[in-house]
Amino acid sequence: MQVVNVRQLKANPSVALREAKHDLVMVTNRDKPDALLVSMEQLAGIPNLEQVRLVMGISLFRDKLLSIAAAAKVAGKSLAEMLTLVSAAGIPVVDFSTEEVETEAAFAERWLSEHTLPAEAA
Repeated sequence: MQVVNVRQLKANPSVALREAKHDLVMVTNRDKPDALLVSMEQLAGIPNLEQVRLVMGISLFRDKLLSIAAAAKVAGKSLAEMLTLVSAAGIPVVDFSTEEVETEAAFAERWLSEHTLPAEAA
């Protein structure tokens, strides 16, 4: 997969379009994936384009090149559908370290204790 940034794309779009005829071209904006260029020639004759989009979206999410929301757009699925599909494929939807999970759990416990009514007040 070729990678170009927005500045390179603006300066010489024909290079990116030429590359897209042979391979996928990821366009980045501020070092984050922003778009994917695929030549229509590459897509011609694909009998099940919907399945290709789904596999591409899941793969790009799995490889941490796209967020789950962006991958859902690539796949042509709703966010809820994409979350279900990725989870069913055994791909972690959330990728926290043990320390991050413990921090989040402690925050949730504190928040719940501060925002839950005492039993006798209920």
